[in-house]
Amino acid sequence: MKNINNEYILDILENQDHTTVTILSSLLSVQDGIGFLPKNAIKVVADFVNVTTNDVWGVASYYLNFRFDPPGKHTIEICWGPSCHVNGASKLQSSVLEKFKLKNQGDTSDGKFTLKFNTCLGACPQAPMISINHKLSGKMNSLKLLKMLDKLK
Repeated sequence: MKNINNEYILDILENQDHTTVTILSSLLSVQDGIGFLPKNAIKVVADFVNVTTNDVWGVASYYLNFRFDPPGKHTIEICWGPSCHVNGASKLQSSVLEKFKLKNQGDTSDGKFTLKFNTCLGACPQAPMISINHKLSGKMNSLKLLKMLDKLK
């Protein structure tokens, strides 16, 4: 893993591609650049946008998409929006939870996978949708998904 020092985080913040820099845009930039929010990022963001660490923590802890630990090597997202739900997303979720021995979304004990249930992956006509390492696949079924996951090991 990269050395995540304050200077590295500050470099990410200074190179944000946003016209208006906010606490949220800054946290998103750090997470996009590193994959999670390391502990020292809260203070660096607070100093950068000239607010308190409590202000930054309030935003970071409010949104469920922020991570405070490194994600697994592979990120699996299963859409459970309305179109995906009625087309079998719950079967996909059950299959992956069983395979990964998880009770809910989260990280596998070996650190290889992060499982997320996403409210919408934005391709409803292709439901049910999944994303593996940000690559979308639609018209998914459990057998196909489990084969895809086996290839990642």
